[in-house]
Order: sequence, then structure tokens, then C-alpha cells
Amino acid sequence: MDYIALVLGLVVLVFAADWFVDGASAIAKNFGVSPLLIGLTIVGLGTSAPEILVASIASFQGNPGLAIGNAIGSNIANMGLILGCTALIAPLAFHSGLLKRELPVLMAISIFCYVLALDGLSVLDGVFMLLALAAFLYWLIQSAIKARKNQDVLTQEMEDELPEAMSNTKAWLYLLGGLIGLLISSKVLVWAAVNIAHAMGVSDLVIGLTIVALGTSLPELAASISSVLKGEDDLAIGNVIGSNVYNLLAVYSLPALIAPGLVEASVLERDFPVLLAFTAVLFLLGASFVKLGKINRWEGAGLLSAYLYYQWVIYQSTLLVAV
Repeated sequence: MDYIALVLGLVVLVFAADWFVDGASAIAKNFGVSPLLIGLTIVGLGTSAPEILVASIASFQGNPGLAIGNAIGSNIANMGLILGCTALIAPLAFHSGLLKRELPVLMAISIFCYVLALDGLSVLDGVFMLLALAAFLYWLIQSAIKARKNQDVLTQEMEDELPEAMSNTKAWLYLLGGLIGLLISSKVLVWAAVNIAHAMGVSDLVIGLTIVALGTSLPELAASISSVLKGEDDLAIGNVIGSNVYNLLAVYSLPALIAPGLVEASVLERDFPVLLAFTAVLFLLGASFVKLGKINRWEGAGLLSAYLYYQWVIYQSTLLVAV
């Protein structure tokens, strides 16, 4: 029953997130909000809605390890699994100047969140992360407005991918249906994940880093593959960068705000360093110091292999704990 509930929770979570984003985007568009702002804020935060709901419920239930594992594991999956698989389908090129400016910002945010975790997560740390999120959104919107004037490729791709127009009634139904689906499926997912962790004798953190992180990253995987098949490389990469920022500043802040306390040693010694390493590799690939910013198929295979090796290391650690 736990495994069935887990799978059903993940499936409903993915579809509910799509309904929520489509409804919220349509409502914003009907009220005259610019497509660029919708793409950067509503769509960006909406695709992280599964992680946000799961982290909130897990933290309120006293399982902050699941919330932390979900945030960090989703970011690692975004860079290793999603970009790796997407680059294997077609090489990814960084054409957008906005993306290249986002990469060092993502690196700085990742280091910032790691430093905050060294002495445990406090409510003040959570407040710092939310303030950093507000500052990032302000910077991103200002940068995107300038990029739009310069006809940056990312802004055009983002506007082209927004959902089609729909009536306010239909949009509100999508929004409310998506929200209800997110709430119910997140609750079921957390319940099933905690039960499975206890039955396997592993920590909530491990389940968050693996099964839950993979499941909540499925919307980004679908979006990135869809984008690259349409030749929208920058949008595929932008989805991952935006999702990673929201996961760190919006999702990772929730256990700090709701259930503050020490962070497990394995997170500081294994998982966060892996996250920083993936982020550094993405920065180097996109910064174009020695070549045009690009992730070719070989590099995509390397990212995917590194992600699979990381999952194997976690699996081995669970065997040691079981022994």
C-alpha cells in the first residue's frame, strides 16, 4: 500500500502542478500581467510547487530530513539527470546572456545556503533565504526587462511557451483543482515516503534524496525535454537554473522556518558538496571561458553517469546502516 500510495502521489503531484501553473498563468495574463513576468515568477515558482508542498508538510509533521533531502536531491537530479538526459537527446548551447549571468548567481546562492547549514538551520536562516529570494526575483525581473529590449533569445522562448489563453472561469478551476491536487498528493506522498523509510530502516533524508527528489523533478524533466525537442536550448537550461534557485531559497528555507535544528552530518559531508560540485561543473560548462557555452552529448553522459554514481553511493550507505 505504501508503494502504491507513493506512485499515485507522484503521478497526481505532477499533473496537479501543471494544472496549477496553467491556471495561475492564464489568470495573470487575463489581468494584463506581461508574459515575461508570468514566465519568470508564476511559472518558475509553480514548477517548484511540488517541492514546496512536500517540504512544508514534511516539516510540519516533524520530518525535516525529508524536506532537506527533497530540496538538495531535486537540485542534483536537475543538473545530473535532467540536463544529462536532455543533452543526450540534443547538445545544449547557452545563447542567452541572461542565463550566463544567472550561473554565477546560482553558484553564490548554493554556497550561501551551504554556509548557513554548517551550524544548523534556524528561523533566522530561513528569513535570510526568503530575503535572498526576493532580491533574486527583483534582480531577475530587472535583468530580463533589459534582456528583452536587447531581444535576448531566452525571453522570446519563455513567452512562446506560456499556456494558451483561457476564460477566467476555466483558469480558476485549473488553479483550484491544481492546488487541491497538490495538497492531497503531497500529503499522501510524505505519508508513504516516511512509512517506506521506517520499513527499510533508513532515514527520511535518504528517501527525500532519492525517490521523492526524483518524483518532484519530473515536471522539470518533461519541460526540458519538450523544450530541447523544439530547439529551445536556453529554455531547457533556464528551467533547471530557475528551479534550482527556487529549491534552495523557497524549499530549503521551509525546514528552517518550520522545524529548525541541526542538519545531518551526511548532508554537510556528502550531499551538499555533491550539489556544489554539480553547480560548479554547470557554471564552467556555461561560462564559455575556453569555448562557446555548451553541454555536448559526452558531457551530458558524464553528468548522467555522475548522478547515477551518486545514487549508488547513497544506496551503499543504506546497506551499511542496515548492517
